[in-house]
Amino acid sequence: MKQNLSPREITARLDEDIIGQDGAKRKVAIAMRNRFRRMQLDDELKDEVIPKNILMIGPTGVGKTEIARRMAKLTGAPFTKVEATKFTEVGYVGRDVESMVRDLVEAGVRIVKERQMELVGEDAANLAEERLAGLLAPGVKRTKQSNNPFEMLMNQQGGEEYEEVTDEVRQKRMSIREKLKAGLLEDEKVTVEVEQSQNPMGMMMPGMDEGGMQDMLKQFMPKKKHKRTMPVKKAREYLQREEAEKIIDTDTVNSEAIELAETMGIIFIDEMDKIAKGGQNSGDVSREGVQRDILPIVEGSTIQTKYGPVDTDHILFIGAGAFHVAKPSDLIPELQGRFPIRVELDKLKAEDFENILREPRSSLLKQYEALLSTEGVTISFTDEAVSELAEIAFEVNSDTDDIGARRLHTILETLLEELLFEASGMQGAHVEITRQYVTARLDKIKSDKNLSAFIL
Repeated sequence: MKQNLSPREITARLDEDIIGQDGAKRKVAIAMRNRFRRMQLDDELKDEVIPKNILMIGPTGVGKTEIARRMAKLTGAPFTKVEATKFTEVGYVGRDVESMVRDLVEAGVRIVKERQMELVGEDAANLAEERLAGLLAPGVKRTKQSNNPFEMLMNQQGGEEYEEVTDEVRQKRMSIREKLKAGLLEDEKVTVEVEQSQNPMGMMMPGMDEGGMQDMLKQFMPKKKHKRTMPVKKAREYLQREEAEKIIDTDTVNSEAIELAETMGIIFIDEMDKIAKGGQNSGDVSREGVQRDILPIVEGSTIQTKYGPVDTDHILFIGAGAFHVAKPSDLIPELQGRFPIRVELDKLKAEDFENILREPRSSLLKQYEALLSTEGVTISFTDEAVSELAEIAFEVNSDTDDIGARRLHTILETLLEELLFEASGMQGAHVEITRQYVTARLDKIKSDKNLSAFIL
């Protein structure tokens, strides 16, 4: 993860996973590089430079979300996606649009916490090994009698429990540590106390912020632990994470996460066309209300979160929508002005489908090859078969609803259904998918328009 990738480097990396849409890739790459450039300015000018928000226009399944999500992952930027229609449901009109900023900060906290845990990983690993040695070679449990007069008054017998470690136990633990370091005890069973996840809220009241309310109530509730028996390998991971969380400073994590969200955060607002005024109907007032609720956040405001106040002035907003019925000009003028960069994504052609099947690092064909290899079955696709699959995907999208690249999922699943069902009993087999195989499996469904609407 690098924050200072050049636009050319970003687009080259995106090309490894996303086919076509060069215009959209260039726009988002420039937007991210401008954020890095802004960080190099002096403080006075830095505050004046605001991000140029982007509006992506194109049908579903052409890569709008994927471009933004992968770019955020490349640059280590916090990313969250929200549906604009979430705020138009019955009883939810304009409800808590600030939750998108809270989600972004949560993403920032996860990123910063993972970085901090990597930094203290060695210390946490040593502490986890010590605890494992103690669990595998426990000392003698003793009880220290309490002289608390209140406990005596309430007839509460007992006291504080402690562990007595003898020389014999110490020697045994040293031997176990050496074996742990050598990886000789990975499959040994060990009993560990783990924190029990609990939901402090049996039911939610309408309009309540679930996350914030749960966090507040958890602070007042005692933490419950229960014992679990697991292999040493798994116990080490759990204990190492627990020790790392003890070492890292929570306040530092929170402040860094807020700064990261403010300077590098990306909020992707999907289905913007659904809140645009696309005609004279009863929903127009509701839609415009949602736009006006989103507007202050996009313009720049301070949102209160459980980690502290977050300034949205320099968060990058990427809007997206198909805009088949409504047009970007149907958005309220104030919101239009906050998305100055418009980019139209192309519909996928037959050759695009073919490239999608072949070129990405984790293309669908490679995924199915890997899945079947776990059963000892190898599979290969001829060039003619791939071309036929691409042609079918394009034709079905043209004749029915255009769902973009997602059409390939349904087509391949239908094509390989029999093979996926029988593969566990075909160890050592090799299957070649030819054009004839594709035609035999899919031709009847493709030619029957009614059937293809349901199956493909």
